[in-house]
Amino acid sequence: MTTLINKLYNDEAGFIVSAELVLVATIGVLGMIVGLSEVAFNVNQELEDVGSAFGSVNQNYHYNGTSGLKGGIAGSCFNDEWDYGDDACDVSCDVAPTPESY
Repeated sequence: MTTLINKLYNDEAGFIVSAELVLVATIGVLGMIVGLSEVAFNVNQELEDVGSAFGSVNQNYHYNGTSGLKGGIAGSCFNDEWDYGDDACDVSCDVAPTPESY
């Protein structure tokens, strides 16, 4: 039994395999980091597209008034004006906004 333990203790044949596994694992982790950052960027872009789609919905309405012999009522209308952030490509993860950009 002691000879088996001494053989296992002195065996260095698995060192290269361990170093290769560390190298492959490091490359895999770096690839996952790059891939996940691209996924995060693309999720932000898609969410911005959804927000732009909601912002571009036409919210105008108008109805005419009525009038008769004994009375009348005025119509009404609403016009949605452009707001900051309604356009596409307003969200940027790279540059912090400055007070001059508002």
